[in-house]
Amino acid sequence: MSDNHSAGDDHSDNLIDHGHDDEHVYLSLAEGHDDGSDARWAFGTGFEDPLYGVDTTVPDGVDAVELAVTCVELADDALVSAQRLAEWCTRAPELEEEVALANIGLDLLGQARLLYARAGQVDGTGRDEDAYAYLRDADDFRSVRLAELPIGDFAFSIVRLLVLSSWRLAHFERLTSHRDPVLAAITAKGVKELTYHRQYAAEWAVRLGDGTDESHRRTRTALDEVAPHLEELFTAYDVRDEVMEVLRQVTAAAGLPMPHVAPAHGAGRDGQHTQHLAPLLAELQSVARAHPEATW
Repeated sequence: MSDNHSAGDDHSDNLIDHGHDDEHVYLSLAEGHDDGSDARWAFGTGFEDPLYGVDTTVPDGVDAVELAVTCVELADDALVSAQRLAEWCTRAPELEEEVALANIGLDLLGQARLLYARAGQVDGTGRDEDAYAYLRDADDFRSVRLAELPIGDFAFSIVRLLVLSSWRLAHFERLTSHRDPVLAAITAKGVKELTYHRQYAAEWAVRLGDGTDESHRRTRTALDEVAPHLEELFTAYDVRDEVMEVLRQVTAAAGLPMPHVAPAHGAGRDGQHTQHLAPLLAELQSVARAHPEATW
């Protein structure tokens, strides 16, 4: 790749090596989430049970069916996203990024497990997390279509992570005040993790967009590829302003154009998936389907 964006390279190096500069876009995005810990390593590796002591009784006035649907939708998004991030193992451009993406995926997997477990508690079926993850067909999943697209190149995965983490974080922040204490506790834990996910993706998006001609081109292409799926996200949850503000900050810092939001074509929430979800689930579910009663 050429190095015509020499000034951009200097700026990108500063973004990576000098994280104390308050002008950096990814630090701006992290404001308001400082709990005294290092948000960079919020990979969900702590040993505290986020549901310890939380009453699992569905509160009066909370629709159990609606609650279960919400939990399954959010869990499906997380599970599918985690599976896509796992595909970067042995493929990432640097070992450090391979570890980072894998751990972000583990965060999302942890969120999916908690959400599936809550759905099984309240939907009347008594299903466990494995039943939701491994024993449903693609038509039964309610994940958004953007999550299921192939990993593409590194720029695409970074831009997708930026959009999905910004979107999920904005919704989780609202759910922390949900009347169901279990969902509120799950999302409160998730806010810390998603804040880091968004920060990580924003940092890399700026580095790529403001880097070489080739990295700039690829990141711009990635924005174009993600753009057709933005409206589906905004239809699912009314967090358009929050997500578009994040994209405005990042694209401005990276010297990239804002993506154009077009009408959605199909909705994963309605079971209208792309051709890519079924093969992803086939790989994910193969062992569990071959040995349905096995435990390990």
